Amino acid sequence: MPLILQSTRPLASDDLTAIRALARASEPVLRSETVAAAEDCAPLTPALRDMLDGYCGPRAIDWAVVPAGRRLSDFRLVAMDMDSTLITIECIDEIADFCGLKAEVSAITEAAMRGEITDFNESLRRRVALLKGLDASVLDRVYEERLRLSPGAERMLQTVQALGLRTLLVSGGFVHFTEKLKTRLKLDVTRANTLEIVDGKLTGNVVGEIVNADVKARTVQEVCTQIGARPDQAIVMGDGSNDLKMMAVAGLSVAFRAKPIVRAQASVAFNHVGLDGLLALFPH
Repeated sequence: MPLILQSTRPLASDDLTAIRALARASEPVLRSETVAAAEDCAPLTPALRDMLDGYCGPRAIDWAVVPAGRRLSDFRLVAMDMDSTLITIECIDEIADFCGLKAEVSAITEAAMRGEITDFNESLRRRVALLKGLDASVLDRVYEERLRLSPGAERMLQTVQALGLRTLLVSGGFVHFTEKLKTRLKLDVTRANTLEIVDGKLTGNVVGEIVNADVKARTVQEVCTQIGARPDQAIVMGDGSNDLKMMAVAGLSVAFRAKPIVRAQASVAFNHVGLDGLLALFPH
């Protein structure tokens, strides 16, 4: 299977030689200054994974072993988490900053993403309850002042959309942000949680079914069915433990700047390159 190497800076020939030896790979061919591909390598065992991580990590190189013969256009759906995947922030943490509770909320968020809090519903309710009484106008301020797309997000989305792939944003975050991003990025489907607002204030409650790991996985499968695709024709991108179930149903899972538990289970990990690193994995 092909071995793909990517970095945000030019790949050094010494590094390519060393990685080739570690992976018992064919001669890597530069596709650009920052991307190289070897047509085949040794089977990806846990030992080889550890060696590649150990060598590539300190040198800011992302590696991936991908199925031979597949093209990006063979896939039908790209599904993404929002917070810390499609965008650089955790929206709930930034909302909490406006009432002086960012540290408290962030601590719960981090523990949930690492998988240390296994009940996502309860962790979300605990965090949202801390926002009670906050003016709802803060949501717009977070979007306008703090929300930024992750590197490569627009290029990745524009390319897959041009190839005819559908796009899904499914988030344990909030509809206020997913709907704005849906319009801005021309996404096909979004799903997220709804914050209850009464008289212009957050009540500290979430309305309706909470979008947890099970709901995320179900949503990916439902959208696949709606567009006539198989789950193995889906690419799923995420960063936290709440994304693992939807990543598990996909044909390709991408851990983006992810927690260790997610990197260990994903098909591919992007620790250094942007979301457009996806485009280098397969011919279009």
